[in-house]
Amino acid sequence: MRIKRAVNAVKKRRSILKSAKGYRGAKSKLYRTAREQVMKSGQYAYIGRKQKKRDFRALWITRINAACRLNGISYSKFIAGLKSKGIELNRKVLADMAVRQPEAFANLVGQVK
Repeated sequence: MRIKRAVNAVKKRRSILKSAKGYRGAKSKLYRTAREQVMKSGQYAYIGRKQKKRDFRALWITRINAACRLNGISYSKFIAGLKSKGIELNRKVLADMAVRQPEAFANLVGQVK
C-alpha cells in the first residue's frame, strides 16, 4: 500500500504560509516563494541575534566614552583604571549609570583618576 501525504502536506504548506504572513506580494501567497522567503528570513533572524549583541556593546561603549569625556578622561584610561582598581562593572551597567545617574558616574571617574 502506498503512503498518501495529503493531510501532512497540507499542514506543512499551511504552516509555511502562516509564517510568511505579512510578506509582500507572492512571498505571502505562493507556497514555493513563501518557503524560500521563510528560510531566508530565518537566516536573517539568526544573524540578527548575533549582530544585536555587537550593536548594543558598541552603543554602550559610545555612551561611556561620551560621559568620560565630560569628566575629563578618555574611555581607554577609564576602563584601564577600573580594571586596576578591581571595580567589576560591565559596560551595560556603566552606560546606564552614565545616562541615568551622571553624578554617580562622575564619582566613579573620580575614584579611577
